[in-house]
Amino acid sequence: MSRQPRADQARAHASVLLEGAVDALIHDPRGAYLDGTFGRGGHSRAILSRLASEGRLLALDRDPEACAAAADIDDARFVIERTSFAQLTEAARRHDVHGKLAGVLLDIGVSSPQLDDGSRGFSFMRDGPLDMRMDPDSGESAAQWLGRAGEREIADVFKRLGEERFARRLARAVVERRQQSPITRTVELAELLKAAHPAWEKGRHPATRAFQAIRIHINDELGQLEQALTAALEALAPGGHLVVISFHSLEDRLVKRFIRDQSRGDAHLPRGLPLREDQLDRRLEPVGRARYPNEEEVAENPRARSAVMRVARKLETERS
Repeated sequence: MSRQPRADQARAHASVLLEGAVDALIHDPRGAYLDGTFGRGGHSRAILSRLASEGRLLALDRDPEACAAAADIDDARFVIERTSFAQLTEAARRHDVHGKLAGVLLDIGVSSPQLDDGSRGFSFMRDGPLDMRMDPDSGESAAQWLGRAGEREIADVFKRLGEERFARRLARAVVERRQQSPITRTVELAELLKAAHPAWEKGRHPATRAFQAIRIHINDELGQLEQALTAALEALAPGGHLVVISFHSLEDRLVKRFIRDQSRGDAHLPRGLPLREDQLDRRLEPVGRARYPNEEEVAENPRARSAVMRVARKLETERS
């Protein structure tokens, strides 16, 4: 049985880039908006505080504990669904807001409550079952994957998703250990990786990159983000705002490329093909530059340090 978070715990979680994200998102207080990652509701509550009585907010999250945290929001303008933001299209259609959304907010990655709860298995700092699933009721746990994946596959995940220099060495250590006994606990894995890592970075636990890579792989975070960006573009009304907060260079690179390609309109055309401006299928325009947390926010919430926010607007007219 999952633990039910209290309302005060939900509000205690500090949402990253809270005011900046809501400022960038809300341009029509009477519009319909979608928060693709409810988390503990910081962004959703701020959005609701800015909406007029006619406004609407649909929130999504695949984590049952996040959805439980929404129970104390008593607001007729608000509804939440337990689903991934990769399923944004289906959720928007169920609530008759597909193609009508004034804004979509995506706050990518793991939340502080997930990291802080040892029973979820996300953190090497807290002992718990090696799970790491954002939706604990579906898919394969980290322990299950590490128990069956080949050494080459594990090394590829460590290198590609964790940018770990010693991916092969760490993968080999995992495979050798599991031949003796299954790896089922977070601290057990962290100590194994720590012992196998030959070059520790100052101020960084040697298991950091591998843990990050496993989490991204288990939850298909990059694939889910790609699907969500495409779905969000289709679900937005012309003039609608897309706001994305990411915490990892791979995520931010993907978001940056998506906005760039959709703003140029020539991503799938042969290089050098002569086209007039009116022949380009531009669907988004960037709104300002990438934005980062200020010193005060980082001091309040150190996990905000790596956050990057990008904003784009869906163009009013599209080529038919």
